[in-house]
Amino acid sequence: MKKKGLIWGGALLALLVIIWISFGSSDQKTAEKIYYSVKQAPFNIVVTTTGELQAENSMEISAPSGLRSSRIYNVKITDLVPEGTIVDSGEKVASLDQSEISKKLNDLNTEYQTKQNQFLQTKLDTTLEMRQARDELINLNYALEESKIKLEQSKFEPPATIRQAEINMDKAKRNYEQAVENYKVKSSKASAKMQEVESDLAKTEREQKEMMDLISEFTIKAPKSGMVIYKKNWNGSKRKVGSNISPWDPIVATLPDMSSMISRAYINEVDISKIKKGLEVRIGIDAFPNKKFKGEITEVANVGEQRPGSDAKVFEVTILLKESDPVLKPGMTTSNEILVAQYENVLSVPIEAILATDTASYVFVKQGVGLDKREVQTGPSNDNFMIIETGIEEGEEVTLNLPE
Repeated sequence: MKKKGLIWGGALLALLVIIWISFGSSDQKTAEKIYYSVKQAPFNIVVTTTGELQAENSMEISAPSGLRSSRIYNVKITDLVPEGTIVDSGEKVASLDQSEISKKLNDLNTEYQTKQNQFLQTKLDTTLEMRQARDELINLNYALEESKIKLEQSKFEPPATIRQAEINMDKAKRNYEQAVENYKVKSSKASAKMQEVESDLAKTEREQKEMMDLISEFTIKAPKSGMVIYKKNWNGSKRKVGSNISPWDPIVATLPDMSSMISRAYINEVDISKIKKGLEVRIGIDAFPNKKFKGEITEVANVGEQRPGSDAKVFEVTILLKESDPVLKPGMTTSNEILVAQYENVLSVPIEAILATDTASYVFVKQGVGLDKREVQTGPSNDNFMIIETGIEEGEEVTLNLPE
């Protein structure tokens, strides 16, 4: 039994030796050092970001301006031409739901008919009232004339009869004069009342006409020729059939000026300190990988914002394309390489070749069959390389797989 155990132990030891030989040699190959030869060369620091092409200038296609004055605060798009459609001036772009404005127009038509009837009734009543007042005035004038005649005929009568005739004439005169004043007051009141109902009718008629003009504008037309680009909502989505339009956000689409394009990009807060106006940009178009365009940063936002689907703060950057091309269309995705800094003939090494501690930075330089740990003074870096200001010389080789 003991002999059998020794046999099994020997077999296990042999198996371990075989495994060590097989995998140990593989590990040795894996652990072979990878070196980078240090040389002087131009060094660029580039910040890369994606963006979206937009026209620098565009004309807005908006819903009717009279929505707010007509107390219409939400209206849906019922029809919309496909995005990218080339339209001529005056050609239909979109249609808005007319149900609410049609109801308001019907109410106005009813109100206008009521006020028109009221105007006619007031006119008739006023005419009749003023006719009665004029008849009364004429009759009182006749009475005054009669009292004057009676006074003249009573000059040979007794004094009491004459006095009575004088009193009757004074009464007739006073009644006539009061009637004249009353007629003036009634005439002024009738005129004011007619002006009021006429003004009210004219106001309703004006509102009715404005509403009819407004409903005709619910078919939205292009103010000039161009390509239709849908307006973006606050959340990044675009206008579509069923989208709500309000007086405070009336834009349905835009007609971009394709002669001058920009790329609107967003820079992470970690890199924004490197970005400033005037920096050169190399712009690629994802749809046309072989085409590259020159650009320049024209605007950098001072305040960061939270983009949908991102936890990091970003800053909006506007990049103006210095070239134009018929293939460029609004909405295309761009890859923007922002040239932050350029250095001529500097030493640099891959970032993975640098061991950084709290106090210093080191590289491991090939020294015969071994490695020499060398402290270096580092400078600016880009995505892959870092400038070495002191500590190594051109031609030396540094290892990229740092020792443990």
